[in-house]
Amino acid sequence: MRLTVHLDTFDRVHPMAFAILWLDKDTRQWSREGHFGLELPEWGALHMDCGNTLVCAPHSAVPVCVLEGLDLNEAEGPFEGEVGRVQWCAVRGSNLTTGHWRVQCVDTERKEPENGVFAAGDEA
Repeated sequence: MRLTVHLDTFDRVHPMAFAILWLDKDTRQWSREGHFGLELPEWGALHMDCGNTLVCAPHSAVPVCVLEGLDLNEAEGPFEGEVGRVQWCAVRGSNLTTGHWRVQCVDTERKEPENGVFAAGDEA
């Protein structure tokens, strides 16, 4: 299952800041599909912690942001239109910035991507 998640309302970072992430529930990886005003890597790993999804840089367990309440371990979810709070943690040494996440699209088809997004082999 692949999800498109829209992150926004980070007014303290930038009034128009947003990011659109593509989450792969099966491989536990993500890629950045679009962004403005938020600095984040092009892709990374997803980790779960107490029903929250931690969006981390490649080769790291330190989150760039935490999608509160987005539980990728649930068999029945998530669903299109589901919403929650996101904590932006990418700026080290500063207070957490709160925004919102929203599931824009859920793709349940199992097919190979046209272009590989994630690093593999020796680059991983």
